[in-house]
Amino acid sequence: MLDLGWAFWPLALFVFTLVIGIIAPISGVGGGVLFVPLTVAFFPFNVDFIRGAGLIMALTSALSSAPHLMKKGLANLRIMAPVVVVSMITSIIGGIVGLWVTNAFPTGKYYIYIALGIVLFIIFVVMLTSKRVEFPEVTSIDPISAKLGISGAWYEPSLDKVVEYRTTKMPVALPAFAAVGFIAGMFGLGAGWANVPVLNLLMGAPIKVATSTSMLIITVNDAAAAWVYLANGAVLPLIVIPSVIGITIGSRIGARIAVRARPRFVRYLVMGVMLLAAVLDIQKGLSGLGMI
Repeated sequence: MLDLGWAFWPLALFVFTLVIGIIAPISGVGGGVLFVPLTVAFFPFNVDFIRGAGLIMALTSALSSAPHLMKKGLANLRIMAPVVVVSMITSIIGGIVGLWVTNAFPTGKYYIYIALGIVLFIIFVVMLTSKRVEFPEVTSIDPISAKLGISGAWYEPSLDKVVEYRTTKMPVALPAFAAVGFIAGMFGLGAGWANVPVLNLLMGAPIKVATSTSMLIITVNDAAAAWVYLANGAVLPLIVIPSVIGITIGSRIGARIAVRARPRFVRYLVMGVMLLAAVLDIQKGLSGLGMI
């Protein structure tokens, strides 16, 4: 590879993560789902360092945008609280397993990347064919959601009115979030890529509430998983510092765009992120196995 000097890569990471930071709050992803596969493909860094940086970056993006989204009434703390009880534990377990798999089974992780890409593609198809995901209609509420009083309201500029909503299917959502936490910790991908479909398609949260609450969930899950990588020396300042600066600036811009963005635009952006991540993950897995 052409030696462009050590200063080139931090600058390139800053610009790269600035763009990801703008996309992250609007789409509800933490940034890691784009950062990890793209950085592996185009930057000369070890995959463990990239996964560690991916979690730190996703966490930074979420911490930078979540307060603003909560202030606007989009990020729902009542949805987040029961979910992170299970997903935080599984994200720690996932981080431990992820580092172990890298050392014990050098090719095993590539099969999981392919499976993850397929899952993301299925989610993309479901969102593409689903109706009324911008403002889902919840006709019945499960007992857990009813007792927790999971509902909310926010002012929607595109409709010029206050939109009220409620969610359901918490008993099914909890194991789903447990699986999401495990995968997020294992691959350093953040969790927004799966948080949004579970919140929107399964629980019935409006798409803007789902993307915003996803950022709130990431602040807890990724913090837990990141400590595993930090404790094992898989967090390299040369990668993390420019990435954190870029994602912080970008996510603050993205959080303000997210408040005024039309729900339909947010839906298409989320699907675009899903499809891109699916293609990158499958390509990464096949490349690692020498199939392409």
